[in-house]
Amino acid sequence: MRSRSSAATFIPFEAKYPVILPRHHLITNLIADWYHRRFNHVNRETVVNEMRQRFEIPRLRSIMYKVTKSCVWCRVTKAVPATPAMAPLPDCRTTPFIRPFTYVGLDYFGPVPIRVGRSQVKRWVALFTCLTIRAVHLELVHSLSTESCIMAIRRFVTRRGPPAEFYTDNATCFQGASKELQIEIATKLASTFTSNQTSWRFIPPAAPHMGGAWERLVRSVKIAISSVIEAPRKPDEETLETILCEAEAMINCRPLTYIPLQSADQEALTPNHFILGNSTGVKILPMEPIDYSGILRSSWKLAQSITDEFWRRWIREYLPVISRRCKWFETVKDLQVGDLVLVVSGATRNQWIRGRIVEVIPGKDKRIRQAMVKTSAGVFRRAATKLAVLDVLE
Repeated sequence: MRSRSSAATFIPFEAKYPVILPRHHLITNLIADWYHRRFNHVNRETVVNEMRQRFEIPRLRSIMYKVTKSCVWCRVTKAVPATPAMAPLPDCRTTPFIRPFTYVGLDYFGPVPIRVGRSQVKRWVALFTCLTIRAVHLELVHSLSTESCIMAIRRFVTRRGPPAEFYTDNATCFQGASKELQIEIATKLASTFTSNQTSWRFIPPAAPHMGGAWERLVRSVKIAISSVIEAPRKPDEETLETILCEAEAMINCRPLTYIPLQSADQEALTPNHFILGNSTGVKILPMEPIDYSGILRSSWKLAQSITDEFWRRWIREYLPVISRRCKWFETVKDLQVGDLVLVVSGATRNQWIRGRIVEVIPGKDKRIRQAMVKTSAGVFRRAATKLAVLDVLE
């Protein structure tokens, strides 16, 4: 049957007499693949529009979707990492009734320019944060060397006590300090660190979201410092040390939870409650009425009762807040040994290198969020958010 527009002279021949092709035929798939490659793997709608001018194919969009999914070039160039579901909190974030700064996250930020005479030099700030009560401790660091890092850690340990675990990124100074301290703990620093050795845990490289506990506090400290330091003037070293102490006090008196104005608890829980006994350290009073009938008349029993009440409030008010999952809800396919992956290692895809997974590291919930990847440059540990699986072996 002739087309109703066959008598029109201004319509091209292909539009008047389109070629009718079956949906599941091999020729149809080859033509669709040819158009897909001809237009350089662009948007499917562009290819569909060009094919409709010459062919009449039922459900053409679904055919182009299958062609795009089976295209190896599209799989490689459009592969993106799949973020696993948010992991459960580690023990260092959920363990109550422990000494502050038992579990510590350490990070550097800077440089901060200061005045030394008529010259200007750079200094860095080491931020120690208690992963349980979210308190901070700031130390001024003169350089990024391992020796400066060790001296900052020793000053911290002298005033805050030895931690059970350090959590850091993979900076060179932290790796060097970890090796040096493990030797000194057993020899020179045995009296300082007591009999319990301090372990050091490193997050995977290029995974700052796994160190969000201290990355967020770095931002808070920077805001506190910038509100004190005037932009045109550079402070001297003594002034900067004073500013760091004031910023530390400001951060440690921040509320950990949101308390409505009509709440029965007139004072919000802060890190200073566990360090000083009060949000500002001016007074030590119980936040809620305490039954003193079973408490001996001794000051240390009273102090212990107040501290326990702070921890009970921490469990009741703060722990449910950090236990919520605010993103990464979907369950994705776990990485497996032997998978070909692209390692996200640069701003552009041309800088991503290919590798093969040789080992997977499961978490507490048995989900895979880290893996060892073998590349042409060696074997590296990377987070799952930095590994894009290439499904080209099916």
